[in-house]
Amino acid sequence: MPKDFLTVADWTASELGEILSRAQTLRELHRAGERPQTLLGRTLAMYFEKPSLRTHVTFEAGIEQLGGHAVLLRPEQVGIGTRESPRDVALNLSRWVDGLMARTFSHELLEQLAQEASIPVINGLTDLLHPCQAMADLQTIAAIMEPGEAVVAFVGDGNNVSHSLMLLSAVMGMKIRIATPQGHQPAVEIQRQAEGIASSTGAQILLTEDPFEAVIGSNFIYTDTWTSMGQEDEAELRRQIFAPYQVNQKLVEVAPEAWLMHCLPAHRGEEITSELLDGGQSLIYEQAENRLHAQKAVLERLLVATPPT
Repeated sequence: MPKDFLTVADWTASELGEILSRAQTLRELHRAGERPQTLLGRTLAMYFEKPSLRTHVTFEAGIEQLGGHAVLLRPEQVGIGTRESPRDVALNLSRWVDGLMARTFSHELLEQLAQEASIPVINGLTDLLHPCQAMADLQTIAAIMEPGEAVVAFVGDGNNVSHSLMLLSAVMGMKIRIATPQGHQPAVEIQRQAEGIASSTGAQILLTEDPFEAVIGSNFIYTDTWTSMGQEDEAELRRQIFAPYQVNQKLVEVAPEAWLMHCLPAHRGEEITSELLDGGQSLIYEQAENRLHAQKAVLERLLVATPPT
């Protein structure tokens, strides 16, 4: 079993399936008012370079619901690359806490921390990948139908969310179609990695510039903000480029029974209309709720298997 949770591509379909099953059990227990103390006495350090609502609250609440404790670290406190090297930060934390969740701009920094740390490191989001969101999405899909039977259409920017969805689909043998404008496709290295995995799992991956081609016949239509953190200067240009990729009534007419997904935060009226975001086929708050339980399952998987610091 991998020490860290940096990308879903490091894990097998069987391992991810076990995490998914545990996440659903934890959700059911939570709703019944039961909170198993599987991480009693464990401590998770949480390092944030980017703003956060869902990642911060769900990781902190999640480990505390399992009996553990969270410590919040901000970049101005830690000073990675200014006050201290990634190596020294990782080695110090390994002596004090049981795990590290990091939300960073650079994926390479996350990999450095994981390489140097003896404790598990969890990817809370980087510019390249967002694996915890993908696990919550898989849990949301699995509550409706078998993931292997699902057709997922992602419409918009080939960003970190689309990367992790593509890799997860490849590992799990799912069908995914990604529609992006020219010049905004998923990263080539992620495409190649996903296609390599798909060759052995039977997953089907389609990349297209036509949102209607992606959406027609799909079971789930997924979108994300067109302007990610750090791209604010490009916002107006991106609104023009991505306008034909808005999830609106015209687009969903080619898949009228499809469920609608968004990782949030949403720019209402841009990548998706408020009418659809708040409509009866929207799963956005199910996805957000499942962040809590999918991450609790990841924490259990990594920290229970690791002796206390």
